[in-house]
Amino acid sequence: MRRLLAGLLMVLLLGSVVPSASAVPSPVRTVTISSIRTTDATKGVITVVGTLSPAPANGTRIPLHQWIPSQKRWQEIAHGYSTGGSVTIATVQPGSIRTYRLAVGAQAPYAAALSPMISFKHYVWRGIFKKGVLAVGGAGQPQFNVVPPKEGPRRAEADLLADQGGYVWGEVDSTGCRYSRNWLGNLTDGLVRVSLHDGTTAVTSLRMQQETETWLNYDISGITRLRLQVTDVRSGYGPYVSIDSLLLCTN
Repeated sequence: MRRLLAGLLMVLLLGSVVPSASAVPSPVRTVTISSIRTTDATKGVITVVGTLSPAPANGTRIPLHQWIPSQKRWQEIAHGYSTGGSVTIATVQPGSIRTYRLAVGAQAPYAAALSPMISFKHYVWRGIFKKGVLAVGGAGQPQFNVVPPKEGPRRAEADLLADQGGYVWGEVDSTGCRYSRNWLGNLTDGLVRVSLHDGTTAVTSLRMQQETETWLNYDISGITRLRLQVTDVRSGYGPYVSIDSLLLCTN
């Protein structure tokens, strides 16, 4: 009888053994980028909003990583601090098309976690001449004079001149750009026409009266060779227009 009772007790004890900790899955924290956008295209500010669940301790440091293709590695470019289940991170970056992710370190009982990757096109305003001029031309002794870097570090300013009845143009590489914004100051003693071209094909134009200022803005999506041209319509000495031009680009 004693042996039988001892056997039953052993069975009960074995049946109540708690599984080892290694058999219990660790709780998981998820991280996602819920929003990424350019919030200041002039300064180049990207703002990223992330969602963290479950929420880590308030004030947890959350890095923002950017994939660097040339080095084939992730690089931390900014960080923020969590508030509840959210984090907002702002960083200044040049125009680019890059891949991003968020990271959160381990906090017991949660292991470190990474968000899914997300690709983003970051458009930033830059001077139209930042990457140089591809070609210039025209008729009537055309002059396409870009202001030197020491005088115009934004690489956005130029003077366009030609003789009476002439015209002048300059071309830039606009690959990766989607918008052109041009301030124009007509110093001509008469009427001129200012136009934007896709290569040699005009896409938009306007006429400017003597000694006036105006804007010529246009969506240039898909245009890879942008030409800016000034043509004399009616003047005594020929066209003379000063420009301050910007492109909205990812490069």
